[in-house]
Amino acid sequence: ELVETGGGLVQAGGSLNLSCVGSGDAFTTYSMAWFHQAPGKEREFVGVISWMGGSVSYADSVKGRFTISRDNAKSTVYLQMTRMKPEDTAVYYCAASTVDGMNQRAAYDYWGQGTQVTVSS
Repeated sequence: ELVETGGGLVQAGGSLNLSCVGSGDAFTTYSMAWFHQAPGKEREFVGVISWMGGSVSYADSVKGRFTISRDNAKSTVYLQMTRMKPEDTAVYYCAASTVDGMNQRAAYDYWGQGTQVTVSS
């Protein structure tokens, strides 16, 4: 099970930090990703971190503004969002995959319930 927390309302240019806690002993064997889904749009890839945290990649739209990290001792993956824009408004989901570095939704086996992030202009 994956549970996201930290969503909320933030002004454009502001920052917000999301967390995703995984249950079970296998957390360290999964590559962890963040996706977001805006109203009326497809769920889109935000970024992914490898199972040991040594490799991270991002969608072009968030590169340089968002940072993904993980703490395997706490079974937690983080998404730090800075210089936020109204177009970042979406429900944010974390997801787990046994395959490293994937940006396709179909590669992910487990999903959280999502947390709403709203950026006001």
